[in-house]
Amino acid sequence: MQHRILVLGAGYTGASAAGRLAKRLHRDDVAITLVNAEPDFVERVRNHQLAAGQDLKHRPLGELFAGTGVELKLAKVTGVDVDRKTVTVTGANGAEELRYDTLVYALGSAWNSQGVPGTAEHADQIASRAGALRLRERLARLDAGQAVVVVGGGLTGVEAATEIAEARPDLDVALAVRGDLGNWLSPKGREHLRKVFGKLDITAYEHTDISGVGADHVTTADGEVIPAAVTVWTAGFAVHPIAAATSLEVSDTGQIVVDRTMRSVSHPDVYAIGDAALAPGAGDKPLRMSCASGIPAAWLAADTIAARLTGKKVPDKTIGYFNQCISLGRRNGLIQYVTADDRAKKAALTGRLAARYKELVCWSAAWGVANPTMGMPVRRHRVKHEQALTPAAA
Repeated sequence: MQHRILVLGAGYTGASAAGRLAKRLHRDDVAITLVNAEPDFVERVRNHQLAAGQDLKHRPLGELFAGTGVELKLAKVTGVDVDRKTVTVTGANGAEELRYDTLVYALGSAWNSQGVPGTAEHADQIASRAGALRLRERLARLDAGQAVVVVGGGLTGVEAATEIAEARPDLDVALAVRGDLGNWLSPKGREHLRKVFGKLDITAYEHTDISGVGADHVTTADGEVIPAAVTVWTAGFAVHPIAAATSLEVSDTGQIVVDRTMRSVSHPDVYAIGDAALAPGAGDKPLRMSCASGIPAAWLAADTIAARLTGKKVPDKTIGYFNQCISLGRRNGLIQYVTADDRAKKAALTGRLAARYKELVCWSAAWGVANPTMGMPVRRHRVKHEQALTPAAA
């Protein structure tokens, strides 16, 4: 009897977890199914490049997982019943119900309008490929001198503003942030960021809270109207609402609460990874929503599942950070070194070398997904049936 492992979502985390499980477990003992709504793997960390007019490599999931033993099911997840251990999906053949013994929940996140009036109607987002392509079309139609306002001063907002400004120097690009520009960076990092903004002629609206979005402007909480032919909304992410509709223990943000092995604290046969999980990191500080958190979490979850099913020792690891990699266009970058719990250190790498470093990081992440069963030794262990039948066993 095969142990059924169902992985929901084929982004960086879900695809990485499925590939690693296929390498860890014997094909005769497990049936691994990867469910995704779209046929292609999306390099989400490059969506700002796609929006700015660059063409990215096409990566069909069917080709990536061919010969791995992972079954790819193209369907949209519409419901999860963790008490019955079933998932409802809708695909080309209509609705169907999938059963599992172990569930890996990696449905990720989407953009978060924060409930700001006009955002849903008028703003663009780059949290999805579809959103990035829509923004790409809108930017291409803009005439010289028109204004683009990016809202949100985190990594996504900074990368979007600099990418657009570099690709379209004829546009009037601005970034609206609630605090100081780059306030999470070291002094060296902040200085470099301001220098790049100056070179690219990007206006920074600091200490600015956007309270409304119109068709051709944004409005601040102070009542100021800022022209915006295009508004790009990058002010945070929201997780898929499906988990909150289940009996899983979730946080106020709808994330599944997990332990250090990415295992649900309420349902031991469920693992959550990536943006969908509220996971403790170094210093018990929750891991932030990012590729830097998601891929290590996927590896840890896969290794933990394999260990528990085969009777091996469960990994005793805590995910920590090393740096934050920020692209500032194609020719500039910023690598901010951080503590394990993600606080900025004094050291930072800047300029063209930092841009190459960031590119290598993005390439490596995509390579890991494109080669899901490569890059690690083959250690396919046989599943112990008593472990498979009692996933709550440690």
